[in-house]
Amino acid sequence: MFKPADLFDLNQTEHAAIFDGCKFTWDALKKIEGYLAANLKPARHNSGAGRAFIGEKVFIGEGTVIEDGAMIKGPAIIGKNCQIRHNAYLRENVIIGDDCVVGNSTEIKNSLLFNHAVAPHFNYVGDSILGHKAHLGAGVKISNFKMFPGNIEVEMDGQPFDTGLRKFGALLGDGAEVGCNAVLNPGSILGRGAVVYPNVFWRGILPANMIAKNKAGIDVVVKRPRES
Repeated sequence: MFKPADLFDLNQTEHAAIFDGCKFTWDALKKIEGYLAANLKPARHNSGAGRAFIGEKVFIGEGTVIEDGAMIKGPAIIGKNCQIRHNAYLRENVIIGDDCVVGNSTEIKNSLLFNHAVAPHFNYVGDSILGHKAHLGAGVKISNFKMFPGNIEVEMDGQPFDTGLRKFGALLGDGAEVGCNAVLNPGSILGRGAVVYPNVFWRGILPANMIAKNKAGIDVVVKRPRES
């Protein structure tokens, strides 16, 4: 699950070259800034109503709609037919594929979204990669920085492995789903088609097509009239 091809269909991004030479998928996070510096050709082919802030080092593809109040600092490449909705905040070093959604009050930095990836409501996506058709429910936060000193580690062959990254959020394989208000802790990896249920506090590796959910029960009781 650590190689790019284990998680992603590399035909679903125009930026597959960013994974060249990456032994581990998270190595691509180190290359986003340099890739943008080498390949970004600023241009705006978007439409939209209202006022949005768009920095000088930004490319926006045809058919993409930038809604009122959005802020795109750049450097950034945004593909075709995307929706960058009201109050979205795209910080430095962001690559967005085609047909993606970045929604209201969603913040993204140093991240790559494959085609059709969706982060539509109140999300934070930092130092992360979202695969083809990966989807975040409302309020999902991807934590990218641990409180204690040292680099982010992942478990490999039962042992902690240093990724070499002080900031590393999550890798979401193609078609992965994360439910509303879930939190993905630093270094989380979700395989293709994996599902994290709402409100789950997830850490670690979730293999392809597996589901992570809370076991806490819900009590159902009779509704009794209140005394006046």
